[in-house]
Amino acid sequence: MPCHILLFALLALASSRVMASDPSQLQDFCVADLKSPILVNGFVCKPPMHMTADDFFFSGLDMPGNTSNQIGSKVTQVNVNQIAGLNTLGISLARIDYAPYGLNPPHTHPRATEILTVLEGTLYVGFVTSNTNNGNLLFTKMLKKGDVFVFPEGLIHFQFNYGPMPAMAVAALSSQNPGVITIANAVFGSNPPISDAVLAKAFQVDKKTIDWLQAQFWMDNNN
Repeated sequence: MPCHILLFALLALASSRVMASDPSQLQDFCVADLKSPILVNGFVCKPPMHMTADDFFFSGLDMPGNTSNQIGSKVTQVNVNQIAGLNTLGISLARIDYAPYGLNPPHTHPRATEILTVLEGTLYVGFVTSNTNNGNLLFTKMLKKGDVFVFPEGLIHFQFNYGPMPAMAVAALSSQNPGVITIANAVFGSNPPISDAVLAKAFQVDKKTIDWLQAQFWMDNNN
């Protein structure tokens, strides 16, 4: 009997690990029907007779993004919302432009690891680990043209252009829809606002400071 129980436990564990991962492709591709009213985890597929080469195409990544904003950066996303053919393929792309001393502020991608390649300029980049016995560890690096850096899935990370010249990078992400949570925007710019009592306690400051922060305009460089 103990052997049977152990075998059952092992099978249950293996089954739970399989169910927790993304399913394998069951077809060549599934072009997203972005106009479908049907809600699924992802997007439903277009009928094959309605698919065209344009469903796998995006133009304009050579064009610099407009960095004339408060934080001096612009993210041009190329995910399933721009290329419907990325649906279910588990990959996407982004171009990030930085003004001199521009910042892509601390943020996370809840569904993707990111690998960043600097194509122009220099960037100071880094990420912070989740809670550990040694606290939240910070890993940083100065990158120059041609350098590559990885930001693990779900961890807070940033890029800052230290130089007096514009910079540009391209990022590949391991999801067709990686999502982005900009930390300051989410904490101080949520709708409706998080209670100032909660944030004052969390950040160990007075409510007036929180109220001032919540009254600011929090720029989203992804739109």
